Amino acid sequence: MIQQALAQVLTPLFEGGFSDHSYGFRENRNAHQAVREVEACWKEGRRYAVDCDLKSFFDTVNHNRLMGQLREKIRDRKVLDLIRRYLQAGVVLPDGTREATPQGVPQGGPLSPLLANITLDPLDKELERRGHRFARYADDFLVMVKSAKAAERVMGSLTRFVEGQLKLVVNRAKSQAAPLKQCAFLGFQIGARGRAVWTAKALARFKQRVREITRRNRGHRVQDVIDELARYVVGWLNYFGLSDTYTALLELGEWVRRRVRLYYCPKDPAEKQWKQPRTRRRHLLTLGIPREEVHMATRSRKGYWRMSANSIVQRALTNRWLHEQGVPDMRTLWIVLHYGPKARV
Repeated sequence: MIQQALAQVLTPLFEGGFSDHSYGFRENRNAHQAVREVEACWKEGRRYAVDCDLKSFFDTVNHNRLMGQLREKIRDRKVLDLIRRYLQAGVVLPDGTREATPQGVPQGGPLSPLLANITLDPLDKELERRGHRFARYADDFLVMVKSAKAAERVMGSLTRFVEGQLKLVVNRAKSQAAPLKQCAFLGFQIGARGRAVWTAKALARFKQRVREITRRNRGHRVQDVIDELARYVVGWLNYFGLSDTYTALLELGEWVRRRVRLYYCPKDPAEKQWKQPRTRRRHLLTLGIPREEVHMATRSRKGYWRMSANSIVQRALTNRWLHEQGVPDMRTLWIVLHYGPKARV
């Protein structure tokens, strides 16, 4: 509560001075705007970038330097003392002992996002002074330039500034001066048409989570699984729906539906869903599958994944039927996100 109160009072003092290229943890600013900034730079011919990774940023913030920045606008010594005590409160370890925090900003606290932006504001000002185009979201940022040589030069000078002036550490193993298309930023990268697309890593995380939700041995009611899946997919698309990947999204939507069919998929009497053979037959007959084909589907020796693509199963568990059960239609969601709720789907 005390941290939140401090954040509410202090934010107006600093907000007006922050850079227009800073998008993280600020009112009316978000990650999508930062990604659009990168797209705009591509269109301007800035096809190279400095992708600078700050090693353990929140754990390495220099307290003395941060307090010096705070003193520029905060005159009340009691407030400054309260913030320093918050920074140096330490961390309670699992065994009950307390570990000192001589540097760093605690992650997850209401005040930490503001302190992070205050810490990195001099970096924004320096980049603006040099006339660079950049986008920063918390400690994740890209500087866009027009040539490989310029990228190498900026990489060197930026590293010296960050480590010399800000007392932070640049992770050289993860930092690079490279073509913009090779740089990942907030889960996106620039695609073939100069538009943002989700990264392979972001897609892999999505598939892994969907596999976890639709894992057959979870023992959950199928409707609970669908509800959990819908929440995750809608949330994921609200963020990654910015991606200019319509064709890939259609394939992804079909893959998600197949995962749901896999959860339903009738194979043998030991299955969690439609467990008894006569129950499976009744469901398939109700869904319009001819009686002579029902026997084939309920006694198939195919593996679960192959059965989920079986024509009989697909005719029984149609796209429309799955949507009626609550399985999200990724194509429709993508169209609405890009063209508005009145768009024809």
